[in-house]
Amino acid sequence: MMSVNQNSNAVQDYEEVLAVVKGYVEGLKTGNVEQLKKTFHQDAVMYGHLQNGLSEGSIDNLYTYVAEFGKAPNIRTHLDVLHKTATTAIVRVEMESDAANEDFTDYHSLIKIDGEWKVVAKLFHLYQK
Repeated sequence: MMSVNQNSNAVQDYEEVLAVVKGYVEGLKTGNVEQLKKTFHQDAVMYGHLQNGLSEGSIDNLYTYVAEFGKAPNIRTHLDVLHKTATTAIVRVEMESDAANEDFTDYHSLIKIDGEWKVVAKLFHLYQK
């Protein structure tokens, strides 16, 4: 347990959080579902609106999407840690040109479990082109 006076927002912590989300981006870029699985907690959830309606439930929906559409070699992203504590973080991912040539904003909720950061929830918005 951290003491009240310990800095829970050290630069190293931000770098660790961003490294996890960069792993997500790399998994999208290469179409590597196994890479994506390293980013997410096994019970992670994902919610957002797609053109055909609400996508909701298990992060397995993301793995199915990536398996269907494959690599995203032209993907462009920008990552921001919106807030972080010693054990939680929220990261925004601005994304252009995924494997289906779609643009999204993601919000990833992370938790630190046994010294390792994992995404437990992904909330996303799809932009109409």
